[in-house]
Amino acid sequence: MKITSVNVRKVNKEGSRMKGKASVLIDDSFAVHDIRIIEGDNGPFIAMPSRQTATGEYKDIAHPINSDARKMFEDAILEEYNKMD
Repeated sequence: MKITSVNVRKVNKEGSRMKGKASVLIDDSFAVHDIRIIEGDNGPFIAMPSRQTATGEYKDIAHPINSDARKMFEDAILEEYNKMD
């Protein structure tokens, strides 16, 4: 699996920790949209797209299954995000 394209858009909502949204293309074949870039206490991190359930909790719609895949997404997205400064 290889990330072949990353598109980041910054979000400037005053008082919000969300700093942007990203779309990722995997192997030029599968797209994941609305990955959020959040400013955390220890720096930015990503949050995968999610949906609110009937009970009020949020569940990821799509997400990496292991830490290596998550790191691949986070590294690629944050690299593009940091280029925008």
